[in-house]
Amino acid sequence: MFKGLLPKEAGFFDFFEQHSLLAIEACKELHAIALNPAEMKSRAARIREIEHQADNITHKCIDALHRTFITPIDRTDIHHLIKKLDDVVDSLDSTASRMILYELTTPRPEFKLFTEVLTTATQEINGAIHHLREMKKSEKTIEKYCRAIYEAENRGDQVLRAALAALFNDEKEAGPVIKWKDIFERMEVAIDRCEDVANIVEGIVIEAS
Repeated sequence: MFKGLLPKEAGFFDFFEQHSLLAIEACKELHAIALNPAEMKSRAARIREIEHQADNITHKCIDALHRTFITPIDRTDIHHLIKKLDDVVDSLDSTASRMILYELTTPRPEFKLFTEVLTTATQEINGAIHHLREMKKSEKTIEKYCRAIYEAENRGDQVLRAALAALFNDEKEAGPVIKWKDIFERMEVAIDRCEDVANIVEGIVIEAS
């Protein structure tokens, strides 16, 4: 009768891993827009599909959390981690959707740089998440991935400052400035959410050590 109350470690870690892979895929689609703007609408549509998939995983994870009495890691950590992972994908979808709305058919060079930073950050997240199953054996490895995420976030800050400086210098009309500033800030939010994920993962490992 207690079978349903037993830990379901594979289930929760699977949710985290699936979600992190979707974030990588969304970043690659955003990067593809930078390389070939003509594909913007189809790529943005794919990112929206990814966002829906990510939402579905988030809902399944939270539902499983409600139904599971004993969890492999702290319940609050599970909830915070899956929500922050979802925030990453939401921010990427928001960026792509806003580009369509603004009709930004010619991405600025800094947009490509941002997509590269985001791709790196999400790949490092996936690496850290992958090792959570055996976190006590992989503490140093997870720490390495988290440091790489923090470095990516710092790089994102640098790209944002350079992007805004170039934007204000290059554009003489307010419209493009407002639109691209919004895009860059949305991408910075996505990178910040990656940092949030790293913070949560580090906290989980510290609690388990």
